[in-house]
Amino acid sequence: MAADLTQVPLYRQTIERLEILKHIGQSGQEYWLAREIHDCLGYAVWDKFEPVIARTIDSLRANRLDPSHHIAQTSKMMGVGKGAQRVGVDFFLSRPACRLMAMNGDPSKPEIAAAQAYFVIQTHRMEQRDALSADEKRLNARDKVKVAFKTVSGVAKAAGLPSQKQPLFHDARSHGLYGMSAREVKARK
Repeated sequence: MAADLTQVPLYRQTIERLEILKHIGQSGQEYWLAREIHDCLGYAVWDKFEPVIARTIDSLRANRLDPSHHIAQTSKMMGVGKGAQRVGVDFFLSRPACRLMAMNGDPSKPEIAAAQAYFVIQTHRMEQRDALSADEKRLNARDKVKVAFKTVSGVAKAAGLPSQKQPLFHDARSHGLYGMSAREVKARK
């Protein structure tokens, strides 16, 4: 029997931190900032995290994905001691980029292992939501077709088309839409 990861303190802490550090863009897309999550992934020093970013970029390229769609360089003002500040490099990271970073990180770090589990579970949840949305879309489309069918039948009847001619009328609609009869459409599906 699989362990319930939500009961493991480091896993819970990693999930909570990744959720807190997640940003939502103007068009609803999720993203993270590399300088905000490197510590959460067990990399206390930024310089040790930069190779993980490089491996993630290589992984995206190896999968024929444009890294600029998932990792975008930006800059950030950072404190360097005694109140001084300087501009430092940061990166906007998409969900797939964060998942690849967890996969490309040092697996001996418990935080990386927790992040890997987090992104696997979150990806599964999103896949389920997307699948449900597709089913809901299909059901909504079916309901719209049913309503439209009844509306068209009502208009045809009001225009004087007798009830016994309705099937011919709707079959002509199928010929117009699909170039074949309704029976042929059903057989093909």
